[in-house]
Amino acid sequence: MTLCENIYLSLRLIPLELLNTLYMVFASAFFAILIGLPLGIILTLTSRGGLKARGWLYQTLGIIVNIGRSIPFAILMIAIIPFTRLIVGTSIGTTAAIVPLSIAAAPFFARLVESTLSEIDVEMVDAALVMGSSTSQVVTKVLLPESLPSLVNGVTLTIVNLIGYSAMAGLVGGGGLGKVAIQYGYQRFNGFLMVETLIILLLLVEAIQWVGNGFTNHINKKRGKLA
Repeated sequence: MTLCENIYLSLRLIPLELLNTLYMVFASAFFAILIGLPLGIILTLTSRGGLKARGWLYQTLGIIVNIGRSIPFAILMIAIIPFTRLIVGTSIGTTAAIVPLSIAAAPFFARLVESTLSEIDVEMVDAALVMGSSTSQVVTKVLLPESLPSLVNGVTLTIVNLIGYSAMAGLVGGGGLGKVAIQYGYQRFNGFLMVETLIILLLLVEAIQWVGNGFTNHINKKRGKLA
């Protein structure tokens, strides 16, 4: 294809598929956080030494989370096609891709939450308990507020990973920039679109990371942790 033809094709495909990628990524991030945050809190509370230590529950949830994290995303997309079709009525398209994306990201974010909450100073938790705080109050008034900068970093990392996953969703008709790279770039030997899509994805990752770092720095600055 000539340069003009490539530019025309790019202008016709890229804006729409970029919006589809953003839709997939942020919708999936929302559901991943919705599932992963409480799951991470439960893992923290039920772990050994936790406020509600329950070895059997922690081990059970831990196995489920580990299984979810260990399945390659390309295999996960195919394996849960019946479930995806049950939820959204189809297994092809941008909306359908949100289901496997959310399932892939939720256990990842849950582990990040568990790791973050586990790093909170035990003395702060003990002080809250001495003052008569309930478990829910410790979570909402101590653990989550104190770990907020790290949680923002966790959300940023999850979104960045979802951008990579969303590109793979193009393998099974998931839409987005991955669709452009695979169907119009790779399969049609169009190096122009391949390179352009790669650059846009890299810029998108950098933008997300920059925004996430900005939020983290803002929170730390308000707490006097940054000069």
